[in-house]
Amino acid sequence: MTKTQSGGAKLLFFFTFLVAATALLSAQSGYKAITVSNGGTISGTVKWSGPIPRGLQFPVTKDPQICDPESKKTVDLDRLIVGPQDGVANTIVYLKDVSSGKAFDLPEQRRHLNQLHCRYVPHILLVPENAVLQMESSDATLHTIHMEGAATFNLPFPFTHQITARTMSTPGLVHLQCNGGHVWMSAEMMVAPHPYYAVTDESGRFDFTDVPAGTYQIVAWHEGWGFAGKQEVYDVLSQRKVDRPVFTQPKMWEKSVTVTGGGMSTVNFVISAK
Repeated sequence: MTKTQSGGAKLLFFFTFLVAATALLSAQSGYKAITVSNGGTISGTVKWSGPIPRGLQFPVTKDPQICDPESKKTVDLDRLIVGPQDGVANTIVYLKDVSSGKAFDLPEQRRHLNQLHCRYVPHILLVPENAVLQMESSDATLHTIHMEGAATFNLPFPFTHQITARTMSTPGLVHLQCNGGHVWMSAEMMVAPHPYYAVTDESGRFDFTDVPAGTYQIVAWHEGWGFAGKQEVYDVLSQRKVDRPVFTQPKMWEKSVTVTGGGMSTVNFVISAK
């Protein structure tokens, strides 16, 4: 199998995963916001165990004056961020099969995407179902945001600081990438069907408040940190073929948690390269 064929097979597997995850979350939509009396709290961490894989780097092959202002020649792909206390950032943690509970209160900053120095900021987006994602570019070059999964848009950004907005109407995972030749640019977005979703911070922490009493399955989802190869793509602007990095499939872990009225529950995930 050639490099391009191998990368294409990995990419097909990833998008098959996106479709399956989107179908699962769509089946869970129909959430109803209610007044939660005497709700409980779930808090915890996602932490790394064992040797930390070397961070993935990729060469800056286009617009170095914009994408590489410090002349490092490479860019960090942000696939695995482990903090000083072994906390794993950018993990999406959520409760499964929640039909009712508190009103949406997901953080506003996770539904605004900037293209800055040829990176998507933030790297992980969290947008409520039927809410608006706002996008802009701070870079004086042509970027695109190409989405596949629960949303399918291909949006150009030829001007700086011009807001483009789209409503995310289908719950599920969305993969974002730049088709403007900046092949290392990627991000992941979760369109959430209910408010019990969180993205871990640099210490690996997450928490849910006002959770109705009951027993739930809690899931930790990470985009994955392995490099699987390269996919040859065509840059229409430079009219040449370029290599896009392809990654291993996302990782998921699942546990059961029981929430009591007014109580505090703790769930900790420990993950590793194994």
